[in-house]
Amino acid sequence: MNAAHERALIVEDDPITRTMLADYFSREGYEAMAVASLDQARDALALYQADFVLLDIMLPDGDGVEFAREIRRRSSVGIIFVTTRNRDADRIQALEAAGDDYVTKPINLRELLARVRALCRRRGLDRRFQPEDTVLAFDGWIIDLKRRELFVQNGAVVRLTRGEFDLLAALALARGETLTRDYLVEVVSNRALDVTPRTVDALVARLRRKLELAVAQPCPIRTVTGAGYRLDAVVNSAP
Repeated sequence: MNAAHERALIVEDDPITRTMLADYFSREGYEAMAVASLDQARDALALYQADFVLLDIMLPDGDGVEFAREIRRRSSVGIIFVTTRNRDADRIQALEAAGDDYVTKPINLRELLARVRALCRRRGLDRRFQPEDTVLAFDGWIIDLKRRELFVQNGAVVRLTRGEFDLLAALALARGETLTRDYLVEVVSNRALDVTPRTVDALVARLRRKLELAVAQPCPIRTVTGAGYRLDAVVNSAP
């Protein structure tokens, strides 16, 4: 993805950090707008078509997590928290509220850039397979993309991890198209930089076991030698 097409909104009250981030992302080919407060961020979002927001949590006129919730009610823009708060509880609360990623200060600029690039790639994948319907049926299964649940058609729920669900959803949305292992790495790499093709293989193996145990029939996920995986089933909108 060409960074020149991606726009960053940086919300950071510390002037040194704000300037550092704006200069760094500009040098890396992004359009960068930097503001110092939530009021300024609201005005910027109304005028500026941002692709992602680098958002401090502790700001002079409010809490960044609450602001992220406010953003998420009206926009799907990517949100990466950049903060001094390093407790696991803070990270979990922020990510569950509205964030796509969470980076702690002092900032490693190369790591932050890698996370931004991963976020932009995931957003590109989401746009590629934009579902017309949020509930799909295939081979005796129903997958609810909005509620993130998988059902057997008799109503039984199959519990999936986030990675397992994201991988199965991508295969269902591809409707029989083969997805490469590298593509699926991007699908399941949310908030993690150490996902590899082996991770995808392990997720596929776990998915197959769960689906076959639930219905006692072969799993429709097929290996395409030298390429990746596909869902060998007709996918329709669920009634």
